[in-house]
Amino acid sequence: MQSFRTELENPIVEKEIIELERKIREYQEGKIAEEKFRSLRLARGVYGQRQPGVQMVRIKLPFGKVTFKQLLRIADISDEYASHNLHLTTRQDIQIHYVSLDRTPELWAKLAQDDITLREACGNTVRNVTASPNAGIDPEEPFDVSPYAHALFSYFLRNPICQEMGRKFKVAFSSSERDTAFSYVHDLGLIPKIRVVEGQEERGFKVMLGGGLGAQPMIAYVVHDFLPENQLIPYAESVIRVFDRYGERNNRNKARFKFLIQKMGLEEVLRLIDEERIANKTKSFAIDWDAVPQPAPPVVLQVAEEPIDQFRYEIWKKTNVYSQKQVGFHSVYVKVPTGDLPTVNARKLIDGIQQHIADEIRITQNQGLLLKFVREQSLPHVFNVLDRLGLAAPGFDSVADVTTCPGTDTCNLGISNSTEMARVLEQLIYDEYADLVFNRELKIKISGCMNSCGQHGLAHIGFHGSSLKASGKVVPAAQVMLGGGTLGDGLGRAADRVVKVPSKRVTDVLRYILDDYAAHGMEGELFHDYYDRQTKDYFYRLLKPLADLTTLTDDEFVDWGHEETFHTAIGVGECAGVVIDLVATLLLEAKEKLDWANASYQAGAYADAIYHAYSVFISAAKALLLDKGINSSSHHGILKDFDAHFVETGELAIAGGFGERVLQINKHDPSEVFARQYLAAAIDFYEATKAKREVKDTVNV
Repeated sequence: MQSFRTELENPIVEKEIIELERKIREYQEGKIAEEKFRSLRLARGVYGQRQPGVQMVRIKLPFGKVTFKQLLRIADISDEYASHNLHLTTRQDIQIHYVSLDRTPELWAKLAQDDITLREACGNTVRNVTASPNAGIDPEEPFDVSPYAHALFSYFLRNPICQEMGRKFKVAFSSSERDTAFSYVHDLGLIPKIRVVEGQEERGFKVMLGGGLGAQPMIAYVVHDFLPENQLIPYAESVIRVFDRYGERNNRNKARFKFLIQKMGLEEVLRLIDEERIANKTKSFAIDWDAVPQPAPPVVLQVAEEPIDQFRYEIWKKTNVYSQKQVGFHSVYVKVPTGDLPTVNARKLIDGIQQHIADEIRITQNQGLLLKFVREQSLPHVFNVLDRLGLAAPGFDSVADVTTCPGTDTCNLGISNSTEMARVLEQLIYDEYADLVFNRELKIKISGCMNSCGQHGLAHIGFHGSSLKASGKVVPAAQVMLGGGTLGDGLGRAADRVVKVPSKRVTDVLRYILDDYAAHGMEGELFHDYYDRQTKDYFYRLLKPLADLTTLTDDEFVDWGHEETFHTAIGVGECAGVVIDLVATLLLEAKEKLDWANASYQAGAYADAIYHAYSVFISAAKALLLDKGINSSSHHGILKDFDAHFVETGELAIAGGFGERVLQINKHDPSEVFARQYLAAAIDFYEATKAKREVKDTVNV
């Protein structure tokens, strides 16, 4: 693998790739525990998939931005290492599947040549920072949020404070009050605002905190109506520090930030966030407004006239084409069925339109593509290119544009097939409710399980995979969710669970709902208002006949897209971290973090050195606690338990207590003097725990 290493220009990335290769080898030789290795590879975008022996690789694309060259590079990678397909995700990433673990370092190195990263695309980290795909061209935006999303992505990438949290942390920037990035279901959601102070305009953000989907969706709290732009990064850092210290680490089902707020109360969490600010690397962070410049519009001197299906073109233009805030230019939204783009089509797409659009494509939250800076005279050509590739279906982001996760195609947690269900429901709309391609106020979303990767929890009409039992057999089923969706300006609704039906009956569920809405909805009444007026119970009674299992037919025991009788085969999910419960592993981890702390200190990165030293305290203390059979559920719990079982019992003498010593981290600025003192204390503590462990091992021998 020497050849690909020497091609990299970024020494940090090169070091990470070499390290990944070494860790893979050590894991295969049995030198690294499965739990520890899983955490390591997830933080590098390598995710086990349903099929044994192969991996899903998630490619991290901040706010969904990808250039022609990058998209072609990813297509090449998928052809060489994966399954000749690009899967666009609801978090604006691209996933490729069926990758051999051994080849992931080489794959990463080739992606890095075009400034593409896998780092922290999975695992207990700050995940991909998402944003409204039309940020920068949105006629309603106060300002372009892209540079802010880029700054936050860059600041937390490889940042010591968020490498091994209890769970993932998600951030979204919406371009306007329409909230098209769904700020209200994120750990940290942001909507741009401008205020005028003494005649001067100031940029800032409305801040939403503690939202999330999953099996227990929660709507975020509005915690700031206006946070000045220079406080965005410091505030986010304080939030993440609190999550890292107090977040649950044992029970993955309670380990998201929303549950921390639920447990401690919003007021206490906000107090802790404020308390943490002194330790931040920076107290004010100036955002470079030009960090994400608008791409140059294409120069189209003359466009040859082409034959065109005028009727279909006009419908497509009404539903998929929008005027940008830049006068004379249009954005074109591309509906990508189930988010799957074969690599051969990706190449044909770029080849056909690259002279007619700007060199910047955005992946959308509903698994489509956004093309920017298209001139009026290029629209027929762009339509024809898309049409030849099967990508010119009308109704982008309408009821006919169904969002879905991969489900049982590749996901360990998938219960039922969501992709074929999506295709069937979309075709039903086109065949029976064609006028609804113009309706962008009604959304259908599907997940293969309750975890909401397909965003069913924020859909007007949502489904998630489940199962039922009948006649001694298992029936593939769908949980029907109704009434979710965006209200605007940081407000939203989580969908209600209404009824569970056999999966093959979701077509009738959709017919019942749409027909009832058409028959009984008031003139101009939005679905949310209609749903509230009729009530959840009304829809339960409407759909209850479809839940009758006494009328099952043989084909209903077979899932969508399958030929064999259904059975549940759920694996172990990897989105959350695992508890590392090996004492020796934790002590080795503490030593590794001590090395990182020393290196950061020598480099003058004092804030990083301090946080690495903090991690030394935590890992070493947890090792000794586990040696006593005590498994603390958070970093804060480790501090308390160590004092109770080691300091207060006199087993280890620490003046003032262990918790007091460690929590000096949030009582001092990250200066060189404090970094030196704190690092020295961490070294002393590590040496003491190692000596204690060695004494015990000697006694046991």
